[in-house]
Amino acid sequence: MTEQTAVTQAASKMALPDAQTVTSVRHYTDRLFAFRVTRPASLRFRSGEFVMIGLMGDNGKPLLRAYSIASPSWDEELEFYSIKVPDGPLTSKLQHIQLGDQVILRPKPVGTLVHDALLPGKRLYLFSTGTGFAPFASLLRDPETYERFEEVIMTHTCRQVEELTYGRELIEGLKSDEMMRELLGDGLDKLKYYPTTTREESPKMGRITTLIETGELFSDLGVPPLDPATDRAMICGSLAFNVDLKALLEKAGLHEGANSEPREFVVEKAFVGEGV
Repeated sequence: MTEQTAVTQAASKMALPDAQTVTSVRHYTDRLFAFRVTRPASLRFRSGEFVMIGLMGDNGKPLLRAYSIASPSWDEELEFYSIKVPDGPLTSKLQHIQLGDQVILRPKPVGTLVHDALLPGKRLYLFSTGTGFAPFASLLRDPETYERFEEVIMTHTCRQVEELTYGRELIEGLKSDEMMRELLGDGLDKLKYYPTTTREESPKMGRITTLIETGELFSDLGVPPLDPATDRAMICGSLAFNVDLKALLEKAGLHEGANSEPREFVVEKAFVGEGV
């Protein structure tokens, strides 16, 4: 049986409520994996939003968590990037999905990491840790991101070098893929990638919060310190990371925004815990 046949047969079953079929799975480390599923024909979303996805629990009820859609809004499939939690109610099961399996996907996208929640600006910072890179994987492949800003700075902080693989490969793919170059045009020339590690030796060590406080981030990138007149930011990571970075941005004079009240930065609060 070919892979496509397996996907087609599984898609025809659709036994789960709001079921979608897994079209690919890739494991990056013993803690991280990504997968793609079919996209509901009616689903419309803004790059950076999340949906509820999951599996049936042992009690026969849906077990759902918030997951950012890592694919851009124009993609024909939906991509997700996930951590593996050995004892996690959902990810302990989700990490074992295979091609042709079904997952539950509630097609009601929401979220704060969207362009509409930010005021116009010159420079966009995308601050992430771990799988918090996921919503930015969507935004980085959206032409609107480069139309709105003169510079786009993607920071990604992980413990180990191998945990940076998903983001690094996506950035490299963007810059080398002819289709993406044609779609995004000169926008890709605006993109700067700033990966760091906190435990394993790498070209750039340190927590991004520390690198902001010392000014090393700005000197490395050749940009001025944070300025509410020009800089905008999106934050997605662990609870501690979100809190610390929010404090630094507010200290610099930036204010938190929302869909209903755009300001200088936004924070995604839906991923604290297993789904981060």
